[in-house]
Amino acid sequence: MFNLKSLGRRFKPLRSHLSRYLLFFSLVILLTLARDVRAQQRQSSINQNLWDYASFPVENFQAYTSGFGYRASPVDGSKQFHSGLDLAAPLGSYVRNWWTGRIVELSDQGACGTMIKIQSGDWVHVYCHLMGSVGSTEKGRYLIDQSGGILLWVGQDVPVGARIARVGMTGRTTGPHLHWGIMYGGQYLDPALVLREMFKQRAS
Repeated sequence: MFNLKSLGRRFKPLRSHLSRYLLFFSLVILLTLARDVRAQQRQSSINQNLWDYASFPVENFQAYTSGFGYRASPVDGSKQFHSGLDLAAPLGSYVRNWWTGRIVELSDQGACGTMIKIQSGDWVHVYCHLMGSVGSTEKGRYLIDQSGGILLWVGQDVPVGARIARVGMTGRTTGPHLHWGIMYGGQYLDPALVLREMFKQRAS
């Protein structure tokens, strides 16, 4: 005799599995949509800024040597995520502040070498492999490159286009270049998109 209760008990585990799968796929879809919305917001922010007031970040620019995204490491060949854009320039070339902001971090440790991090509203820009060294006093942390005439302090306001450092070879690098990173809302984005929009607006 056909027993609905028995059949229901038999399919209960299947319903439980289906519910879990549906929940999992719903979460995946929601996370994907949220990621796409964030990407659209970042792109919209790039498009809406007045890039006439921004500065190209390095003097004596020669070439873009490594872009944003996954790549084979030039040091050991391992797969890695490259969070910025590498701009080759002769050793000692001056680095210019991309946008008016405040210095929030200075360091000379790790793969980035001598580094400056500047905040400009929702934007944060990072400059790596610089000349000079970082120290501390009662006043706070500072970066000094005596030969280049550079002295910067954490908390210092820096105008757009100001010379803030010189291209060096500190940290993990195979040649003189500026590694330039940009974050918006705490997320790294491709600096090439910003440069493209800068040049587009200036051309028009």
